[in-house]
Amino acid sequence: MTDTMIKIENLKKRYRLGTIGGTTLNAELKSWWARKRGKEDPNLKLDQSYSSVIKTFWALDGINLEVKRGEALGIIGANGAGKSTLLKILSRVTAPTEGDIWLNGRVSSMLEVGTGFHGELTGRENIYMNGAILGMSKKEIDTKIDSIIEFSECRQFIDTPVKRYSSGMYVKLAFAVASHLDSEILVMDEVLAVGDMKFQKKCLGKMGDVAANEGRTVLYVSHNMATIRNLCTRCVVLNKGKMIYDGSVEDAIAVYMDANRGNLQKMYDFSEAPRSSNIFGKKVHINRFEFLNKEMPTYFPYEDLIFRINWTGIEDTGELRVRLEIHFADSTSAGMAESKVFSKSYVGTEQESTFRFPLKNLAGGSYYFRLSIFTLESGGGYHVAVDEGASNIYFEVEDYVVDQTRWLRQYWGSVRFDNIELLEE
Repeated sequence: MTDTMIKIENLKKRYRLGTIGGTTLNAELKSWWARKRGKEDPNLKLDQSYSSVIKTFWALDGINLEVKRGEALGIIGANGAGKSTLLKILSRVTAPTEGDIWLNGRVSSMLEVGTGFHGELTGRENIYMNGAILGMSKKEIDTKIDSIIEFSECRQFIDTPVKRYSSGMYVKLAFAVASHLDSEILVMDEVLAVGDMKFQKKCLGKMGDVAANEGRTVLYVSHNMATIRNLCTRCVVLNKGKMIYDGSVEDAIAVYMDANRGNLQKMYDFSEAPRSSNIFGKKVHINRFEFLNKEMPTYFPYEDLIFRINWTGIEDTGELRVRLEIHFADSTSAGMAESKVFSKSYVGTEQESTFRFPLKNLAGGSYYFRLSIFTLESGGGYHVAVDEGASNIYFEVEDYVVDQTRWLRQYWGSVRFDNIELLEE
């Protein structure tokens, strides 16, 4: 098993939901003793039973996995699939309910920004503290500290308490520590969601280097499929606590997207849905969105996507436009489209507006877009959103072959440009 760094057999993790326990140790003991004797729990309310209060949820349900030395393993899945729970168990943050885990080496982990940092300590002191927690001696940390500080790009602030760091500085220092310490297994949970693009690129390069050149094992959770493609050599897909795929990165992404095809629907009701910001829906309120020319929003690239928006004008906002911010199902951006002015906001009236969006340049696959209604500031082209759809709106484009060439989206992206025109030979 020298080449096997992680081995997981029938791993399960159960959580209890709802109200658990009494308010005091005495109440807990009374409840336990009553259940032990088959009596009624004295701490339950009227018409309440223990089984109705205590519900369980299996975050992981029978995971079997083996990871070799030098592998960069991606872990993907929808929110609540069990990704973070798996990493927390591997990092010994929480214990499994059932199953066995073998770890062949030390584990360094970043489960969220600044995990294990103490706000009152300086950046330098936190480097030593993190190293000590991970089993490093002071001498070992001394030999690496200059490299860690240089990589973190925080040298100017390294002797400042980290409670004064921005979230970007936090993640830079935390990643620098985790990636430089001599652990055989590196566990990362969506850590690149914070930080500038230049640093994200440097982090991906570092993780790829420790896997390929240093023989260390990397486990990486992300919703950004572009980083999964760039870093990982293998990928697993989790769905509702179960592992539904283990294999190549591209096939795993396809399985992940296929598992989420149930998001397709013809109409979206936003009338009572909460907005992401309290500024939305105050002047103009989107009530409903509906696809008109299809029973289900599945299209060929030569077809048009026709949709209708039902909206209410609350304040006079001037000229209104619609924007679609389009993403491929793996969260990578595909592009943006805007309408011309379609209406003025009529105060106190409910309106319906119909639009057409041509799909001829989209490659086959699953997509979603964010819908917003906006105005332009009087001085120029500044976009001022007045309301947005409260959730992603999903549609699909059927894949097809053009001139005997099958589209390879992982290399060419989501947009098919028009053919190149020959002007002269």
